[in-house]
Amino acid sequence: MEALPQIRQTLSEIDRRIPDALRVAMGLRLRPTAGAALEEVTRFTASCLPRPCPEGGGDPMECDEAPPARALRMEAASCFLPDHDEDSHFVRPEAGVVALADGVGGYRAPGVDAAAFARALMYNAFEMVVATTPGGAGGICPYALLGWAYEQAVSGRTQGASTAVILSLAGTALRYAYIGDSAFAVFRDGKLFFRSEAQVHSFNHPFQLSVKNGNSVTAAARGGVEVKKGDVVVAGTDGLFDNVTNEELQRIVAMGRALGLSPKQTADVVAGFAYEASTTMGRDTPFSLESRKQQGTIFRRGKRDDITVVVAYIV
Repeated sequence: MEALPQIRQTLSEIDRRIPDALRVAMGLRLRPTAGAALEEVTRFTASCLPRPCPEGGGDPMECDEAPPARALRMEAASCFLPDHDEDSHFVRPEAGVVALADGVGGYRAPGVDAAAFARALMYNAFEMVVATTPGGAGGICPYALLGWAYEQAVSGRTQGASTAVILSLAGTALRYAYIGDSAFAVFRDGKLFFRSEAQVHSFNHPFQLSVKNGNSVTAAARGGVEVKKGDVVVAGTDGLFDNVTNEELQRIVAMGRALGLSPKQTADVVAGFAYEASTTMGRDTPFSLESRKQQGTIFRRGKRDDITVVVAYIV
């Protein structure tokens, strides 16, 4: 099976597309040389300062909900920064579907491809989305899509295990299905509006799908969020959410919108910030804070990992 093409970019390429003002305000390592950037920061940073975030609100591919009064669509893009190269994803905005998966590194061993299950899930789901022309008002059902992709991976006796998130926009409903600690968030008017809750057995041991010894696909969280024009959706593997807090992500999204960044530019900035957080010592991250809480550790740093970020603007 041929893996889906992955978007791979160097951090230097991403840096060239990050506006100086946002780089200064977020404390990224590469500082601008021009004083004009500092003036730009002062014009909008006050409105983008961190705000309190709410604490984490059959076979057919189509959902059966009644049609909404007004349909929305998404403009979406992604950024992938590989570490072990075990993430996989796809973006299909014309179908209103984005998805990502994270191969579980614990399966890494000689002769075992720890990325295989994640790639199989995304390949199978992508092929079904391309082949499906939704006839129902509810569009493509992410839970049914995840189940079908999982069954195909199991029937192929695919190696490894994976977490996953699938999001599908139909009308004004953003429907979701996810398993494990890959996650997504919805931002509205510069504030966090909804954040999925990670499914974990214990610290750093997420729910996961596999041929055997994994969770059932029926354990996947599923539901829907009512969205409106102007909302921003950010989905990512744990390489993002282990290294970037809700407040930091909220701030980047708000500042990106103030600067008029595209979904691609925003995805690049978020991924670049997550990478820097993952490699910086002496700085607390969600990963180090949760480790301290669950295991009594004292380190202050991020977690090196593959980083996949998908950003969708609701329009």
